[in-house]
Amino acid sequence: MSFTTQDGRKLTYRKLGHGPVLVVHPGGPGLSSTYIGDLAGLWERFTLLILNPRGTGGSDRPRDPHAYHLDDYVSDLDELRQHLRLERMLLLGYSHGGIVAQAYAIAHPARVRKLVLACTTPRFGAEQEAAQKVAREKRSGQPWYADAVAVDWDGELSDEQRRDAFFRIMPLYFAHFGPAEEGYLDTFRSDPINGDAGRAFNEEVPTLDLRERLRELKIQTLVITGEEDFICGPVCADEIASAIPQAKKVIVGDAGHMVFMEQPQAFHDAVAEFLES
Repeated sequence: MSFTTQDGRKLTYRKLGHGPVLVVHPGGPGLSSTYIGDLAGLWERFTLLILNPRGTGGSDRPRDPHAYHLDDYVSDLDELRQHLRLERMLLLGYSHGGIVAQAYAIAHPARVRKLVLACTTPRFGAEQEAAQKVAREKRSGQPWYADAVAVDWDGELSDEQRRDAFFRIMPLYFAHFGPAEEGYLDTFRSDPINGDAGRAFNEEVPTLDLRERLRELKIQTLVITGEEDFICGPVCADEIASAIPQAKKVIVGDAGHMVFMEQPQAFHDAVAEFLES
């Protein structure tokens, strides 16, 4: 499904299931919604409307290769809301999509009925870097580890090179990496990855810090992540939940960043219970 933005771009999205509408912004940046799949079967209880962010999955690339900053994604998300004719929406943001969802809720608090922030962070500071280091070292005995940590994102990579690098580093994103996880990666291994989106995000990271503005939110919020998420784990969830008044926090055991795939029942139940309460 698709619609045209005010500046003439096409944005596409997937529609799955029946029931209350749940708008989903997936992660990346630079990935389409394919990797989210059916989001642990939440389509059985909700109508999932899963956006393909700009420049991915049939959604047009903007003319400006730098137009992939938070304000750009927030604008697209609000255009989707208007296209769907939703006065207020249930909103789930995953990974980078969770950063977008935080920024959207800050900019448009009256448009969000309930907010789910999954495997995401309000910033990347010293605490996050320290937690990432510890999490990486826990995986240091794995046969894929040396290749994963040798990935260099700093060079001027083509989209194809960025995709190759992405899949080399992906084993770090799981609590355990084996045949099932390898098979899951195969479901979106052939998808293009938008390098412009990744480069723009890297430019934004040094100044990213949403904590103070999150304190102003009065939106019912669920913060959920995997206990072994090496990039947006409990340290990140703690900061979000501490900032948003009365936020509910769920840490899923034996799961990394891909918690909806690693522990689908726990993810499904926690999200559905929160949204239906």
